[in-house]
Amino acid sequence: MHASPLILTLKLDADSFERLDGLRRTHFPPERNFLSAHVTLFHALPGEELQAIRERLQQECAMTAPMTIEFPRVRMLGRGVAIEIVSTGLSALHGRLAAGFRDWLTPQDRQGFRPHVTIQNKVPAAQARELYDSLSAGWSMAAGRSAGLMLWEYKGGPWRGVEEFCFAGG
Repeated sequence: MHASPLILTLKLDADSFERLDGLRRTHFPPERNFLSAHVTLFHALPGEELQAIRERLQQECAMTAPMTIEFPRVRMLGRGVAIEIVSTGLSALHGRLAAGFRDWLTPQDRQGFRPHVTIQNKVPAAQARELYDSLSAGWSMAAGRSAGLMLWEYKGGPWRGVEEFCFAGG
């Protein structure tokens, strides 16, 4: 039996999540918006390795303190728009996890890690440019925090939550 792929995301604090999710609900094409705002760390880990993945996440999170997350700028995606994420703690955590998961990583997950929250996607380029220009002009968002990770099962559209992992002291 082939298990569904697993997706790993960063858990955002409530204020950051609400602002980013509001932008996503406003600007993402509703017929394609099956998900709330999220920061994907890995797009497709093997569901058959769920137990080993859980153990690795528990180990890493036990050694990771809650971290500050910054949202410095708007990024143009071509046919969409995203908000960039900057966090040295997140970059270090992603690197450690990527090393631990290296045998399981897809080509997409082997690419450079450029964390972001997609707030618009799969729209005409001119529409994306209009939103990018509008948001970029006065972009400012307070830094947020993350106190953990969230593991999801991919079901072809919506995701099903599998488990949350809290950072030490989170």
